[in-house]
Amino acid sequence: MEENKNIPETAEEAVTQDKKEKKIFKQDKKLLAEIEELKASIAVMEDKYLRMAAEYDNFRRRSREEKDAIYETAMADTVRELLPIIDNLDRAAGYADGDKVIEGLILTAKTTVSVFEKLGVEEFGKVGETFDPNIHNAVFHIEDEALGEGEIVEVFQKGYKKGKHIIRFAMVKTAN
Repeated sequence: MEENKNIPETAEEAVTQDKKEKKIFKQDKKLLAEIEELKASIAVMEDKYLRMAAEYDNFRRRSREEKDAIYETAMADTVRELLPIIDNLDRAAGYADGDKVIEGLILTAKTTVSVFEKLGVEEFGKVGETFDPNIHNAVFHIEDEALGEGEIVEVFQKGYKKGKHIIRFAMVKTAN
C-alpha cells in the first residue's frame, strides 16, 4: 500500500500543515491580485501607446498637408507677382513701332526688378565687384595690370539669390 505523505500523523502536524496551507493561500491571493494589477497597468500602457501612435500619425498627415498647402500658396503668390511682366510683354508685342516696343521692354525690365524686390530676390554680379567663387562663375579670365585682383570686368549673366540661397550663379569675366 502506498503511503500518503500529505496526511499528518499528529494533531500538531495537522495544525502546522494547516498554517502552511493558509500562508500559501494568502500568498496565492496576493500574487493573483498583483497579476491583475499588472494586467490593468499593461492595458493602460497599451491604450496610451495606441493613442500616442494615432496622434503621431495624425501629426504627420497634418504636417504633410500643411507643407503641400504652403508650397501651393507660395507658388500661386509667385506667379501672381510675375503676371504684370507677362502683361507688359504682351503689350510690347502688340506694337509695330520700334520705339514703343523698346519702351515696353524697358517697362518690363523695371517691373521685373520690382517683382524680384517684392519676392526678396537680390541681384548680384556687377562690373567692379570682387570675384567670389561661392556666388560667381568665372568663364573668362584676363590679365590687365590696370585692374584689381579678382575684379569682375564683364558680366555675361547676372546672379540671383534669396537670402543665403543662390538661385543662379553670376557668369562673369575676371581680371588678374
